[in-house]
Amino acid sequence: MEREPKREGGRFGAVLFPAEPRKFPWGRPLQVGLRTLHIIAMGMVLGGLALGGTHKGLQPWIFATFLSGVLLLGVDLWKSCDYLLQGAGLAVLLKLVLLGFGNLFPAARLEWYVVATAVASIGSHMTSAWRHFPFLRKGAGNPK
Repeated sequence: MEREPKREGGRFGAVLFPAEPRKFPWGRPLQVGLRTLHIIAMGMVLGGLALGGTHKGLQPWIFATFLSGVLLLGVDLWKSCDYLLQGAGLAVLLKLVLLGFGNLFPAARLEWYVVATAVASIGSHMTSAWRHFPFLRKGAGNPK
């Protein structure tokens, strides 16, 4: 019986960072549906803010954006936490920081959210080599 190669962090590290990403049943259709909901809800929040919408009036869209985003991130993290060390995951983390600034500085919330949306779009549509490049891993070279 072959043993799995040791990963950094022992058994806990092997759960968070499996040698091969786990498969998520119906993962692709689920992610497409969640991403569609996320984009629609986020568009409603941005449009609502641009047109002077209130937090209370935008609450259902804010909730839908938050829930779909958490579920999308959850699917990616379930596959492997390596996602957070790759280009796409780092873009998500940067987007969350920018959204946080939008909440810290409500007078400029729309501007922060627009920049966060641009980062999310770039992170989702950059080449596969950049999206999946392990920027924070030891021995990582340059993406092709």
